[in-house]
Amino acid sequence: MKTQQSGFTLVEIAIVLVIVGLIIGGLVTPLAAQLEQRKVSETQRALDEAKEALYGFALRNGYLPCPAVSASNGLEDRSGANCSDDKRLGYLPWATLGLAKLDAWNHLYRYSVSPAFSSSSPVFTLRSARDITVATRDGSGALAPATGVNDTVAVLLSHGRNGYGATSEQNTVLADRSANNPDEKTNLGGDGRQYIARSSNDNLNAPGGEFDDIVVWISPNILYNRMVAAQRLP
Repeated sequence: MKTQQSGFTLVEIAIVLVIVGLIIGGLVTPLAAQLEQRKVSETQRALDEAKEALYGFALRNGYLPCPAVSASNGLEDRSGANCSDDKRLGYLPWATLGLAKLDAWNHLYRYSVSPAFSSSSPVFTLRSARDITVATRDGSGALAPATGVNDTVAVLLSHGRNGYGATSEQNTVLADRSANNPDEKTNLGGDGRQYIARSSNDNLNAPGGEFDDIVVWISPNILYNRMVAAQRLP
């Protein structure tokens, strides 16, 4: 007597594939979010290390470094006592500081320094002029001070995941698509004196637009405290 073998029909196989696809899709989305958060954490940690390296440089030399020579040369761009061509805005001088060149998205870090603090003659004092201001946004979305006006020594930042205006390791500048991102537009440069630091937000309609820049700064109070403790300042 012959036995009849049964198997899955095409409809049953299709249903199984759909279910498997949904399961895999449900796993991939959280994994991608976890990987992105890891990049954010890595970059934040690297920026914190860069701050410490800048404090250390100031303790050793009595002043802060100039921006890097170029996207391919990470030494500070110094000519005599001051930054070459009075440069105050550019790339973090990773080679001078002994740091990694790129953030977690393979973009160079940006850096701006008050000229009075990058000069080696005279070196800065408690009365030296700061000229950088950092703002944020309050709960209502309005701009609010994150630092005193013209009271920040230096700023360093990563342009984040979208990388608008950032420079790659191959010295390619990513397209500036920040027309709907006014806060990121502010951080792209100008004269290197105005910056915005706030929480990441993917909503283009949020106050200040979509935002994923990571911004940190050198507090004059912490810098002075360390310089005085090390007897580099009276």
